[in-house]
Amino acid sequence: MLPILRWLPAYDRRDLRPDITAGVTVGAIIVPQAMAYALLAGLPPEVGLYAAGLPVIVYALFGTSRQLAVGPAALVSLLTASALGPLVAEGTTGYVTAAAALAVTVGLVHLLLGTFRLGFLADYLSHPVLVGFTTAAALIIGASQLKHLLGLSTPRHEHVADTVADIVAHLGDTHGATLAIGAGSVVGILALRRVSRRLPGALIVAAAATALVEITGLADHGVATVGDIPGDLPAFAWPGVDAPLWGSLLVPALVITLMSFVESSAVAKVYARRNGYEISPNAELRALGFANVTSGLVGGQPITGGFSRTAVNADAGARTPLASIVTGGVILATIAFFTPLLTSLPRATLAAVILVAVAGLVDVDEIRHVVHVRRADAVPLLTAFVATVLLGVELGIAVAVAVSLLVVVARMATPHTAVLGRLPGTTTYRNVERFADARPVPGLHIVRLDASISFANAAFVKRLLLGTADRIPADTRLVLDASGINDLDSSGAQMLSETLDEFDRRHVELHLADLKGPVRDVLRRSGLWERLEGRLHPTVHDAVRALAPDFDGSGADRRAPVDERDAVDPPAGGDVGSSPHDLHVG
Repeated sequence: MLPILRWLPAYDRRDLRPDITAGVTVGAIIVPQAMAYALLAGLPPEVGLYAAGLPVIVYALFGTSRQLAVGPAALVSLLTASALGPLVAEGTTGYVTAAAALAVTVGLVHLLLGTFRLGFLADYLSHPVLVGFTTAAALIIGASQLKHLLGLSTPRHEHVADTVADIVAHLGDTHGATLAIGAGSVVGILALRRVSRRLPGALIVAAAATALVEITGLADHGVATVGDIPGDLPAFAWPGVDAPLWGSLLVPALVITLMSFVESSAVAKVYARRNGYEISPNAELRALGFANVTSGLVGGQPITGGFSRTAVNADAGARTPLASIVTGGVILATIAFFTPLLTSLPRATLAAVILVAVAGLVDVDEIRHVVHVRRADAVPLLTAFVATVLLGVELGIAVAVAVSLLVVVARMATPHTAVLGRLPGTTTYRNVERFADARPVPGLHIVRLDASISFANAAFVKRLLLGTADRIPADTRLVLDASGINDLDSSGAQMLSETLDEFDRRHVELHLADLKGPVRDVLRRSGLWERLEGRLHPTVHDAVRALAPDFDGSGADRRAPVDERDAVDPPAGGDVGSSPHDLHVG
């Protein structure tokens, strides 16, 4: 529960300097980022600072990643705005309170998943879905920040098309000075990033823009700034929202939890592998849970681990979670002593910070790679992208996940099959379409099925077997290579029984080879084992030797039992077949 009790007593003093350096560096980066992401969520800038202070320290106490840098993030802020927009009016005290309640709910969902070891639920967000969704989210975030970059006062829209249309309609109202500051901020951040990624480019540009506005008095000439920020450290308080609102926040909290955990765990695993240690996914869920609950209790917003911040943290030398404790301390010191210096910070500069940050979410190379690896994955990717752009964030995720699951079911319903032939001079049988020298066995038709047989594909397998029986010569026996069948459910067993009935009427002989333990167990319990007696073979080669003894072949002369329970000498260590790992002979 408290990994800090493991690493702190054994702390190496040589790590102190790099940890402090990394903590201060990330703290300098988070200050403008946290304020920008709060504005993205429709919240006052101080809410982002509250979420980046004490909650980051709490994560360091419970987290197992040494480099992960947590805090407000672009994607989570977008999801926060999408969740709260239909429930509470933006700009009100109730909206800020609802954001804190959402952070608490997100934290509780994290803790629930971590306690019951349900982190695998995040696996239902496939990589293509995430790529498509994050690309669409980047466009939505970018479009939402254009009004701040141009100095326009347009309302927030749920759909990106409405946002862009509204901005285009008001382009004539663009504020020149605001645009100049925003564009200059983008250029400045990118230029400093090219000099060195360790430089707190966003902070340097924010300081320069703040000084410019303060010196020239541009705030009095229409340049929007963040205004006064409370200089008091956040106090613990339970978010005072009513029960119906708590209930309305549950589904958005689940969505935010899954998305944020996928992002956070992915980057944590990358740096764990690079630095030679392991992270605990369920401990990470609990750590993020405690951090989010803390964020809500101090008036913050939902948080997660971020790619860019973690990269800076690692590059700056972070070796232990002490770096995150230093980062949290930097943010708390900023709240306590330096908020008066942020009053004249232009909102256009914060918009520039967001635009530069989310530009990395549009990864064209990764989109090409996903489509190149497997063209079918373009379906969930494009679905996630289009659904998110057209329907909004939450519906987009729901549609994308549904389509992703449908693609999986479709693959299960139509599994890969192959007709096999023997490779000359071996006992190996391979797909005749892939191996030119694979020779069919006269009098036999060998088919391999590469999927478990279940209710999802039972009808397909039946059509496959009956269709094959109709195509092969009358005196040819059909051999099913079951090496790729890992499981067989009751629907599959019923299908096999019906197929055998059809084969009996057509005088076709079906043989099964290389059956795995779980499949053999189902065949025995269903009565099919006795029905198939004499037609079950340990391997395909054993089936060939038994059914086509004159076929030209070579290999070891072995007579392996069909089932481990048929062996003369059972495996040592308990009753035969009692182990979950069945002995596979031959």
